[in-house]
Amino acid sequence: MKPPPTQRNLNKVDTRNGDWPRARRCSRTLALLCAALVAALVHIPARAQEPALGASLQGLLAHARAQNPEFNAVRLEADAAEQRIGPAGALPDPVLRVELMNINNFGSDASPNLLPSKIGETKYTLMQSLPLWGKRDLRRDVAAADARQAAARTDATWAELASRIKATYAAYFAAAGNERLAKEVLGLMARLEQVAQARYAGGLAGQSDAIRAQLEQTAMRAELIALEGEKQQLKARLNGLLARDGAAPLAEPDGLKPLPPLTTADATSLAERARERNPQIAAELARLAMAQKSRDLVQANRYPDLLVGVSPSQVGSRITTWGLMFEMNIPLQRESRRSQEREAEAMIQAARARTDALSHQLLGELAGSLAGLEVARRTEALTKTQLLPQSELGLQSALAAYESGKAEFAMLLEAQRQIRKSRQALLKTQVEAQMRLADIERILGEDL
Repeated sequence: MKPPPTQRNLNKVDTRNGDWPRARRCSRTLALLCAALVAALVHIPARAQEPALGASLQGLLAHARAQNPEFNAVRLEADAAEQRIGPAGALPDPVLRVELMNINNFGSDASPNLLPSKIGETKYTLMQSLPLWGKRDLRRDVAAADARQAAARTDATWAELASRIKATYAAYFAAAGNERLAKEVLGLMARLEQVAQARYAGGLAGQSDAIRAQLEQTAMRAELIALEGEKQQLKARLNGLLARDGAAPLAEPDGLKPLPPLTTADATSLAERARERNPQIAAELARLAMAQKSRDLVQANRYPDLLVGVSPSQVGSRITTWGLMFEMNIPLQRESRRSQEREAEAMIQAARARTDALSHQLLGELAGSLAGLEVARRTEALTKTQLLPQSELGLQSALAAYESGKAEFAMLLEAQRQIRKSRQALLKTQVEAQMRLADIERILGEDL
């Protein structure tokens, strides 16, 4: 009966010098380390959730909603626009006119007198302007449409800001995952170097295996420097979106948002939701409504407004006479008003064209993001179910071949690189899916 391959190789070792136990120990150590390598590369351990800012996406969004100055500015502008609705439909303030007549009493006084009881006559006129033909309601409607547009701009600003935070957080999660993975591989390669040194000392391998392990560690350290720089850049970008100092600390990200069950078959229903709820489209529709009401107001200006007043007259200390007055403007500048009406009509057509263009653009982006999300989800499933398991089998095969002396150490290195590449590809597809989801939620104007 033939001994196992590893046993046959070990039988070639001179046991008189004590190499048999050393080789057997090296084989066991190598097997344990490679098993740990597979587990570390395929399954990144879960970490306890941290309450600090940066650990979760929801915490970042809540902080940005409360602290981001750009969002606060548009929100305050929307509040200001809301306050303009009431005054827009209110009556103008009344006007009081006081006329002091015959202040020198037909020349009987040496100097003029300004006291109403001491002069010839004092006339008081109280006047109130009365806009007719529904002009007050139209002005109120214009202000209300402007307020709706400002509110929609607030929602659009938040949707854009939230989308940027979601995309940056996903990239931050990937950078942290790649950095963590590189550190684990670096530690494992250091232990593999020790095994290679032990096998070299036992005459089971050449010194080149240890040198290759050292080169791999050096390359990994250089990559860690780049990964740390990328991570710091993403942290600074996130802090900027949160209105914090760029060097402010952020916790390690805990995880990504679960993907909703969306496919390209949902394109029609999502497009309808986007038409109804997208804040940018809502802002353009409010602009269109404001343009239509402005046109109606310009047309109503064809007709005059009325000014009424009452005029009591005082002689001495008594009110002796009362008078009524009516005043109206005469809209004779017809050409000027026709130009204003044409301007208002052009603004309506421009608002409609802008709404249609924005709708087509957003729906096109929605379809593209939905297709990208489905591709990313399918790629992630393929990586989890086939690529990672196949890479694990490849490492196990390389381990067995290396133990039996049928493969070089370079084959073992290539196998662990393949697992690492598979894990990095999984992170990349997860980030791509999150970015596509962020685009979809921005277009819909709501979270899924």
